[in-house]
Amino acid sequence: MTHVENELNSQPECWARAAEEAPRHRDALPGPGERVAIVGCGTSYFMAQAVAGLREGAGQGETDAFAASEFPYGRPYDRVVALTRSGTTTEVLELLGKVRGRTRTTAVTADPGTPVMSAADGLVVLDFADERSVVQTRFATTALTLLRAHLGLHTDSVVADARTALSASLPEDLLACTQFTFLGRGWTVGLAGEAGLKMREASLSWTEAYPAMEYRHGPISITTEGTATWMLGAAPAGLAQQVRATGGLWIDGGLDPLAELVRIHRLAVAVAAARGLDPDQPRHLTRSVILAP
Repeated sequence: MTHVENELNSQPECWARAAEEAPRHRDALPGPGERVAIVGCGTSYFMAQAVAGLREGAGQGETDAFAASEFPYGRPYDRVVALTRSGTTTEVLELLGKVRGRTRTTAVTADPGTPVMSAADGLVVLDFADERSVVQTRFATTALTLLRAHLGLHTDSVVADARTALSASLPEDLLACTQFTFLGRGWTVGLAGEAGLKMREASLSWTEAYPAMEYRHGPISITTEGTATWMLGAAPAGLAQQVRATGGLWIDGGLDPLAELVRIHRLAVAVAAARGLDPDQPRHLTRSVILAP
Protein backbone atom coordinates (compact mmCIF):
# COMPACT_ATOMS: atom_id res chain seq x y z
CA MET A 1 0.00 0.00 0.00
CA THR A 2 1.30 3.47 -0.88
CA HIS A 3 1.91 6.22 1.69
CA VAL A 4 -0.98 8.14 0.11
CA GLU A 5 -3.36 5.23 0.63
CA ASN A 6 -2.30 4.77 4.26
CA GLU A 7 -2.76 8.46 4.96
CA LEU A 8 -6.08 8.89 3.21
CA ASN A 9 -7.44 5.84 5.04
CA SER A 10 -6.59 7.43 8.40
CA GLN A 11 -8.67 10.56 7.80
CA PRO A 12 -11.72 9.65 9.93
CA GLU A 13 -9.55 9.14 13.02
CA CYS A 14 -7.62 12.35 12.35
CA TRP A 15 -10.84 14.33 11.96
CA ALA A 16 -12.28 12.99 15.19
CA ARG A 17 -9.12 13.95 17.07
CA ALA A 18 -8.99 17.43 15.51
CA ALA A 19 -12.60 18.10 16.48
CA GLU A 20 -11.89 16.93 20.02
CA GLU A 21 -8.83 19.19 20.34
CA ALA A 22 -10.40 22.29 18.75
CA PRO A 23 -11.52 23.89 22.06
CA ARG A 24 -7.99 24.04 23.43
CA HIS A 25 -6.85 25.99 20.38
CA ARG A 26 -9.61 28.61 20.75
CA ASP A 27 -7.27 31.49 21.64
CA ALA A 28 -5.02 30.87 18.62
CA LEU A 29 -7.91 30.81 16.16
CA PRO A 30 -10.08 33.70 14.91
CA GLY A 31 -12.83 34.91 17.21
CA PRO A 32 -16.28 36.14 16.20
CA GLY A 33 -16.21 39.54 14.53
CA GLU A 34 -12.54 39.51 13.58
CA ARG A 35 -11.66 40.49 10.02
CA VAL A 36 -9.55 37.56 8.86
CA ALA A 37 -7.40 36.52 5.92
CA ILE A 38 -6.58 32.85 5.48
CA VAL A 39 -3.59 32.04 3.29
CA GLY A 40 -1.84 29.01 1.90
CA CYS A 41 -0.19 27.54 -1.17
CA GLY A 42 -1.47 24.73 -3.37
CA THR A 43 -3.78 22.46 -1.39
CA SER A 44 -3.64 24.80 1.59
CA TYR A 45 -4.94 27.66 -0.57
CA PHE A 46 -8.00 25.62 -1.54
CA MET A 47 -8.59 24.73 2.12
CA ALA A 48 -8.31 28.45 2.92
CA GLN A 49 -11.08 29.14 0.40
CA ALA A 50 -13.28 26.53 2.05
CA VAL A 51 -12.68 27.91 5.55
CA ALA A 52 -13.36 31.46 4.40
CA GLY A 53 -16.68 30.38 2.93
CA LEU A 54 -17.65 28.50 6.08
CA ARG A 55 -16.71 31.35 8.42
CA GLU A 56 -18.55 34.06 6.51
CA GLY A 57 -21.54 31.77 6.02
CA ALA A 58 -21.66 31.23 9.78
CA GLY A 59 -21.78 34.99 10.39
CA GLN A 60 -18.43 34.96 12.20
CA GLY A 61 -16.95 37.90 10.32
CA GLU A 62 -15.53 39.01 7.00
CA THR A 63 -13.06 36.39 5.81
CA ASP A 64 -10.89 36.36 2.69
CA ALA A 65 -8.67 33.64 1.24
CA PHE A 66 -5.49 34.23 -0.74
CA ALA A 67 -2.63 32.34 -2.23
CA ALA A 68 0.24 33.48 0.00
CA SER A 69 2.05 34.99 -2.98
CA GLU A 70 -0.98 37.19 -3.79
CA PHE A 71 -1.69 38.65 -0.36
CA PRO A 72 -2.82 42.32 -0.50
CA TYR A 73 -0.54 43.97 2.03
CA GLY A 74 -2.41 47.27 1.88
CA ARG A 75 -5.64 45.71 3.17
CA PRO A 76 -6.20 45.73 6.97
CA TYR A 77 -6.98 42.52 8.85
CA ASP A 78 -7.29 41.66 12.52
CA ARG A 79 -5.64 38.30 11.95
CA VAL A 80 -3.89 36.31 9.25
CA VAL A 81 -4.15 32.52 9.46
CA ALA A 82 -1.55 30.56 7.49
CA LEU A 83 -2.16 26.92 6.60
CA THR A 84 1.16 25.18 5.98
CA ARG A 85 1.75 21.46 6.35
CA SER A 86 5.52 21.67 6.03
CA GLY A 87 6.10 24.96 7.86
CA THR A 88 8.85 25.74 5.35
CA THR A 89 7.05 27.17 2.29
CA THR A 90 8.86 30.30 1.16
CA GLU A 91 5.83 32.42 0.27
CA VAL A 92 4.13 31.72 3.61
CA LEU A 93 7.21 32.54 5.68
CA GLU A 94 7.79 35.76 3.73
CA LEU A 95 4.20 36.85 4.27
CA LEU A 96 4.32 36.18 8.01
CA GLY A 97 7.52 38.17 8.25
CA LYS A 98 6.07 41.15 6.41
CA VAL A 99 2.92 41.46 8.53
CA ARG A 100 4.54 40.68 11.88
CA GLY A 101 4.09 43.45 14.41
CA ARG A 102 1.07 45.01 12.73
CA THR A 103 -1.30 42.06 12.24
CA ARG A 104 -1.81 39.12 14.56
CA THR A 105 -0.84 35.84 12.90
CA THR A 106 -1.61 32.16 13.45
CA ALA A 107 -0.03 29.18 11.71
CA VAL A 108 -1.66 25.76 11.43
CA THR A 109 1.08 23.25 10.67
CA ALA A 110 2.03 19.59 10.92
CA ASP A 111 5.71 19.84 11.82
CA PRO A 112 6.81 21.51 15.10
CA GLY A 113 10.45 21.55 14.03
CA THR A 114 10.18 24.11 11.23
CA PRO A 115 10.68 27.88 10.78
CA VAL A 116 6.97 28.70 10.97
CA MET A 117 7.09 27.95 14.69
CA SER A 118 8.91 31.22 15.31
CA ALA A 119 7.36 33.17 12.43
CA ALA A 120 3.76 33.26 13.72
CA ASP A 121 2.27 34.72 16.91
CA GLY A 122 -0.06 31.79 17.48
CA LEU A 123 0.39 28.13 16.60
CA VAL A 124 -1.71 25.05 16.09
CA VAL A 125 0.34 21.89 15.53
CA LEU A 126 -1.47 18.90 14.04
CA ASP A 127 1.53 16.58 14.12
CA PHE A 128 -0.72 13.51 14.31
CA ALA A 129 -1.92 14.38 10.78
CA ASP A 130 1.54 14.88 9.25
CA GLU A 131 2.32 12.90 6.10
CA ARG A 132 5.18 11.21 4.33
CA SER A 133 3.50 11.84 0.99
CA VAL A 134 4.17 14.72 -1.36
CA VAL A 135 0.46 14.74 -2.23
CA GLN A 136 -1.58 16.11 0.68
CA THR A 137 -4.66 14.30 1.94
CA ARG A 138 -5.13 13.96 5.69
CA PHE A 139 -3.34 17.10 6.87
CA ALA A 140 -5.42 19.37 4.65
CA THR A 141 -8.74 17.78 5.58
CA THR A 142 -7.78 17.62 9.26
CA ALA A 143 -6.88 21.32 9.32
CA LEU A 144 -10.21 22.10 7.70
CA THR A 145 -12.00 19.91 10.25
CA LEU A 146 -10.27 21.71 13.11
CA LEU A 147 -11.45 25.08 11.82
CA ARG A 148 -14.90 23.72 11.02
CA ALA A 149 -15.20 22.44 14.59
CA HIS A 150 -13.94 25.80 15.90
CA LEU A 151 -16.87 27.41 14.05
CA GLY A 152 -19.31 24.90 15.55
CA LEU A 153 -19.98 23.33 12.15
CA HIS A 154 -18.54 19.84 12.66
CA THR A 155 -20.67 16.86 13.65
CA ASP A 156 -20.01 13.17 14.19
CA SER A 157 -21.90 12.46 10.97
CA VAL A 158 -19.02 13.96 8.99
CA VAL A 159 -16.65 11.30 10.37
CA ALA A 160 -19.24 8.61 9.69
CA ASP A 161 -19.54 9.82 6.09
CA ALA A 162 -15.75 9.69 5.74
CA ARG A 163 -15.79 6.04 6.78
CA THR A 164 -18.50 5.39 4.20
CA ALA A 165 -16.41 7.17 1.58
CA LEU A 166 -13.54 4.79 2.31
CA SER A 167 -15.59 1.59 2.27
CA ALA A 168 -18.19 2.11 -0.47
CA SER A 169 -17.44 1.25 -4.09
CA LEU A 170 -16.55 4.10 -6.42
CA PRO A 171 -19.14 4.92 -9.09
CA GLU A 172 -18.93 2.68 -12.12
CA ASP A 173 -17.19 3.84 -15.31
CA LEU A 174 -15.06 6.47 -13.56
CA LEU A 175 -11.75 4.76 -14.27
CA ALA A 176 -12.50 4.88 -17.98
CA CYS A 177 -13.07 8.64 -18.01
CA THR A 178 -10.48 10.85 -19.68
CA GLN A 179 -11.49 14.18 -18.15
CA PHE A 180 -12.90 15.16 -14.74
CA THR A 181 -14.73 18.34 -13.70
CA PHE A 182 -15.46 19.14 -10.06
CA LEU A 183 -18.15 21.61 -9.02
CA GLY A 184 -18.96 23.34 -5.73
CA ARG A 185 -21.10 26.07 -4.24
CA GLY A 186 -20.18 28.36 -1.36
CA TRP A 187 -17.51 26.76 0.79
CA THR A 188 -17.32 23.68 -1.44
CA VAL A 189 -15.90 25.70 -4.36
CA GLY A 190 -12.58 25.39 -2.54
CA LEU A 191 -13.08 21.65 -2.18
CA ALA A 192 -13.76 21.39 -5.91
CA GLY A 193 -10.49 23.16 -6.65
CA GLU A 194 -8.66 20.79 -4.33
CA ALA A 195 -10.34 17.77 -5.93
CA GLY A 196 -9.07 18.86 -9.33
CA LEU A 197 -5.57 19.43 -7.97
CA LYS A 198 -5.48 16.02 -6.31
CA MET A 199 -6.41 14.25 -9.54
CA ARG A 200 -3.76 16.19 -11.48
CA GLU A 201 -1.02 15.55 -8.93
CA ALA A 202 -1.59 11.86 -8.33
CA SER A 203 -2.84 10.61 -11.70
CA LEU A 204 -1.85 13.30 -14.26
CA SER A 205 -5.52 13.61 -15.19
CA TRP A 206 -7.10 16.41 -17.18
CA THR A 207 -9.24 18.15 -14.56
CA GLU A 208 -11.13 21.39 -14.10
CA ALA A 209 -13.05 22.97 -11.21
CA TYR A 210 -15.74 25.65 -11.15
CA PRO A 211 -18.50 27.17 -9.06
CA ALA A 212 -21.46 25.03 -10.06
CA MET A 213 -23.57 27.87 -11.47
CA GLU A 214 -20.67 28.87 -13.73
CA TYR A 215 -20.60 25.49 -15.42
CA ARG A 216 -23.35 26.49 -17.84
CA HIS A 217 -21.38 29.59 -18.85
CA GLY A 218 -19.00 27.79 -21.19
CA PRO A 219 -17.34 24.81 -19.46
CA ILE A 220 -20.24 22.46 -20.16
CA SER A 221 -19.24 22.64 -23.84
CA ILE A 222 -16.44 20.13 -23.24
CA THR A 223 -18.72 17.57 -21.58
CA THR A 224 -19.33 14.43 -23.61
CA GLU A 225 -18.93 10.66 -23.38
CA GLY A 226 -15.77 9.84 -21.48
CA THR A 227 -15.99 12.88 -19.20
CA ALA A 228 -17.18 12.99 -15.59
CA THR A 229 -18.74 15.90 -13.70
CA TRP A 230 -18.68 15.49 -9.89
CA MET A 231 -20.77 17.74 -7.66
CA LEU A 232 -19.62 18.43 -4.09
CA GLY A 233 -22.72 19.41 -2.14
CA ALA A 234 -26.19 20.20 -3.40
CA ALA A 235 -26.44 20.75 -7.16
CA PRO A 236 -28.27 23.66 -8.82
CA ALA A 237 -31.68 22.67 -10.15
CA GLY A 238 -31.54 21.09 -13.58
CA LEU A 239 -27.76 20.87 -13.87
CA ALA A 240 -27.56 17.09 -13.50
CA GLN A 241 -30.05 16.63 -16.31
CA GLN A 242 -28.13 19.02 -18.56
CA VAL A 243 -24.87 17.16 -18.00
CA ARG A 244 -26.45 13.77 -18.60
CA ALA A 245 -27.96 15.08 -21.84
CA THR A 246 -24.43 15.68 -23.17
CA GLY A 247 -23.53 12.02 -22.70
CA GLY A 248 -21.22 12.82 -19.81
CA LEU A 249 -21.17 10.97 -16.47
CA TRP A 250 -22.77 12.92 -13.61
CA ILE A 251 -21.66 12.08 -10.04
CA ASP A 252 -24.00 13.45 -7.39
CA GLY A 253 -22.09 13.78 -4.13
CA GLY A 254 -24.51 12.51 -1.51
CA LEU A 255 -22.10 12.47 1.45
CA ASP A 256 -20.84 15.44 3.41
CA PRO A 257 -18.73 17.43 0.91
CA LEU A 258 -15.52 16.83 2.87
CA ALA A 259 -16.22 13.09 2.80
CA GLU A 260 -16.83 13.38 -0.95
CA LEU A 261 -13.27 14.71 -1.19
CA VAL A 262 -12.10 11.46 0.44
CA ARG A 263 -13.86 9.52 -2.34
CA ILE A 264 -11.97 11.65 -4.85
CA HIS A 265 -8.71 10.90 -3.04
CA ARG A 266 -9.49 7.22 -3.62
CA LEU A 267 -10.30 7.88 -7.25
CA ALA A 268 -6.98 9.68 -7.77
CA VAL A 269 -5.06 6.68 -6.41
CA ALA A 270 -7.14 4.22 -8.46
CA VAL A 271 -6.64 6.16 -11.70
CA ALA A 272 -2.91 6.43 -10.98
CA ALA A 273 -2.69 2.67 -10.49
CA ALA A 274 -4.64 2.03 -13.71
CA ARG A 275 -2.16 4.23 -15.59
CA GLY A 276 0.91 2.62 -14.03
CA LEU A 277 1.78 5.73 -11.99
CA ASP A 278 3.14 5.92 -8.44
CA PRO A 279 1.08 8.47 -6.48
CA ASP A 280 3.87 8.65 -3.90
CA GLN A 281 6.19 10.12 -6.56
CA PRO A 282 4.20 12.74 -8.48
CA ARG A 283 5.95 14.26 -11.46
CA HIS A 284 7.91 17.50 -10.91
CA LEU A 285 6.65 17.94 -7.31
CA THR A 286 8.28 18.14 -3.88
CA ARG A 287 6.75 18.10 -0.39
CA SER A 288 7.45 21.82 0.08
CA VAL A 289 8.34 24.63 -2.29
CA ILE A 290 11.44 26.35 -0.91
CA LEU A 291 12.77 29.08 -3.17
CA ALA A 292 16.41 30.09 -3.29
CA PRO A 293 17.15 33.64 -2.04
